[in-house]
Amino acid sequence: MVTLVDDVGSFPLRTYADSRLFEEAYRAARKAIIEGKRLEKDEFLLNNFSRIVIGSFMKKVEAGLDIVNYPQHYDMGRQVADTLRESMNEGTYLISQERAVLPEVCVINDEAKRLCEETGEKVRLRVCIIGPIELYLKEIGSTVHNDILQAFAENVRRFAKNSILNSKYVQTVAVSLDEPSFGFQDILADRETILNTLETAFSFSGATRQIHLHSPSGITDLLSVRSIDVLSIEYAASPKNIDSVSKGMLDQADKQVRVGVSRTDINSIVAELYDKGITKPNAEQMVEDERIIGKRFETAWAKYGDRMTFTGPDCGLGGWPTQEAAQLLLTRTVKAVKAARERLKA
Repeated sequence: MVTLVDDVGSFPLRTYADSRLFEEAYRAARKAIIEGKRLEKDEFLLNNFSRIVIGSFMKKVEAGLDIVNYPQHYDMGRQVADTLRESMNEGTYLISQERAVLPEVCVINDEAKRLCEETGEKVRLRVCIIGPIELYLKEIGSTVHNDILQAFAENVRRFAKNSILNSKYVQTVAVSLDEPSFGFQDILADRETILNTLETAFSFSGATRQIHLHSPSGITDLLSVRSIDVLSIEYAASPKNIDSVSKGMLDQADKQVRVGVSRTDINSIVAELYDKGITKPNAEQMVEDERIIGKRFETAWAKYGDRMTFTGPDCGLGGWPTQEAAQLLLTRTVKAVKAARERLKA
């Protein structure tokens, strides 16, 4: 099985884009989509949301990724929390199915025919969504009220279900629920409650189901969540992370793994360059060499073999200084992995 190169999601805005206007347009676009309106009919939404999303998406496509995550320019938590708070104001923690939409996915779906014709290939989409535990920590805290936690899990499932596209022009290949606090900051719940929460959130079909983690702590518990297909772990900046999961564990649980092979921790990268006397690094200096990325891939492949079905950067690129620097990282990652795949026949 070929190891596919994808990306985790976040991406810098274009340098001339106004972040304040984008956020305003994002909220307005979500409202318009729920009301059944066409975004291209509104000049403000067209210029400050739709064209920005498609432009950024194409930057990723041009990097050569096998599967492309929509460009996440809006805060991951607020993507769901904005709608959640509206529901809470109406007296419920449950978001109705028709309101559980990601505007970026809707825009890509609307533009899929044109994108497919431009590139000559069907759009292969990855979708990232905040996980239920992360959402609960942000909105409620660490003290668990089980009925609310389960409602959050169902909300996330509804966003995932609405993000699965399957047409002549676009297919959602993977959906990732992101749990960056898992293993670092725990909610006060027993193991069974946490696993049931994730089981509910991942109870959708039609795409490969990934969980993206920043810490390997507690990762072995996730092997028992039946509805998770792929465990996504960071390796490039945290090499010891892969010590927590063996191929035998994946074989026994019938799970796959995504391993991050290029560093995205931009603050640490810049600090390291500064220590070397490079105070104003350019993109070439910030992005790792293909040889280094390729070597990491080979090491991970030696450990996991065909259980490693996805790879790519460690995490998102929203904090990178420019789209050009972020695109260069994606391009080098793709080239390094493809060269290594050829050597290993992976």
